[in-house]
Amino acid sequence: YAWQTKNAFTVPCSGTGSAAWEALCANLTSPGDKHLVLINGYFGVRHCDMASRYGAEIIKLEKPWGEVFTPEEVDAACAEHKPDMIWVAHAETSTGACQPMEELGAIARKYDALLAADTVTSIGGLPVQLDEWGVDAAYAGGQKALSCPPGIAPLTFGDRALRKMDERSAAGEQTKNWYLDMNMIKQYLVVNDFGVPRVYHHTAPISMAYALREALTILTEEGLENSWARHRDAAEFFWCELEKIGLECHVAWEHRLPTLTTVKIPEGIDGGKVVTFLRENYNIEIAGGLGQLAGKVWRIGLMGYNSRKENAALVCAALRDALDAQGYYRSPGLLYKTRNQSRTSYHGSA
Repeated sequence: YAWQTKNAFTVPCSGTGSAAWEALCANLTSPGDKHLVLINGYFGVRHCDMASRYGAEIIKLEKPWGEVFTPEEVDAACAEHKPDMIWVAHAETSTGACQPMEELGAIARKYDALLAADTVTSIGGLPVQLDEWGVDAAYAGGQKALSCPPGIAPLTFGDRALRKMDERSAAGEQTKNWYLDMNMIKQYLVVNDFGVPRVYHHTAPISMAYALREALTILTEEGLENSWARHRDAAEFFWCELEKIGLECHVAWEHRLPTLTTVKIPEGIDGGKVVTFLRENYNIEIAGGLGQLAGKVWRIGLMGYNSRKENAALVCAALRDALDAQGYYRSPGLLYKTRNQSRTSYHGSA
């Protein structure tokens, strides 16, 4: 439901989203496989590290962090390198960019490659259409737009991904991660056609499974499309209010994630002090940038239950006060010369 897929092998993986991600790598990578990695943020770099540990040959297709890839760029890279897997972050958590997915499945099939997608920060918060997009394998996290405590992670393999697993097994390949061996997990979960009973694998985090079930129940009660709309409405309100207090987003409007916004740290502002100010004075936690964006942006999530306009308004008020404490509204050439002017714009009256 949340992924819009009919994949029979859709399971809660024991561990956080990174465990489900590693399960994807461990089970779908043969030594020497070519992984075309679409890198436009920190987590593309992480996939290179993770997949290479399972013997993948890494081919990097790179864009400036915060931009997205065109189908033509992906097609050209596939034509040149003939990859076995295309990895893409649908929602790049480090930059707040949302990668258009509509044409990537067809490209993957054109070159007989698997399409793998990171949906950690998108599942439940914006449209994710795995079957429609032709995604063969995907993973997510429970703790973001699903509002589930961290510790369990959705993982799904389609028919083409399962065929890859079967081919590896037939060739005598052994998954190089016992805990995340999905062939063994299948034996644990499913009685096969010959009536062979299930085989115990590991003790599952059953309390987390109940938590994920409850999170999905809440999502179903709200309605998936309603959740998508709520996240989008709160995000667009947030982006407009950020402009009113003189702040700029890092990602172009049409490619922004509604679940996570990267805000440029203004020149002359100590971004770390703003993070501390919000935590100590408002009990609000925002994050700094990762990798290339460290010290350049703040990362602010509006996910799950917290994705509401009143929370966005509170964050903007807190940011305004934090900036004012560093003299931002007295800077030459600023849109608002005084704090009162920003307050007038923000609240409608001084």
